[in-house]
Amino acid sequence: MKKTLKTLLAGSLLLVSTFTFAATPVTQNGVTTIHLDQYGGYFSAEETLAGLKPGKYRFVVSNKTNKMVGFQIQDFTTHKVLDMFPLEPGKTGTSEVNITENGFRYRCPINPTPWYEVENVSAK
Repeated sequence: MKKTLKTLLAGSLLLVSTFTFAATPVTQNGVTTIHLDQYGGYFSAEETLAGLKPGKYRFVVSNKTNKMVGFQIQDFTTHKVLDMFPLEPGKTGTSEVNITENGFRYRCPINPTPWYEVENVSAK
């Protein structure tokens, strides 16, 4: 019984240690920075995208693939393109945009990924 409990506990600790938690975005000089890594077919965010407020944002996008990808960001409601650029393998690009209460959505238009949607950015 003790051996089973120890094995279960060790397995649980290993499982918990493999999860990482998203950091809170940092705002400096009125600009909030979000880091995105793009892999083959999906994005991974270092910071949480929950609870964002309208304002100026810097998106730092890194290409973690071995082929060209891109970054496109739009206003969530109007679909107005806020910025778009290609990224060579292993390169990082930066985009500074103003996000309104509408929220935003982003994707890779070169290696098509689904839209990542962050709607209704809270003014509170």
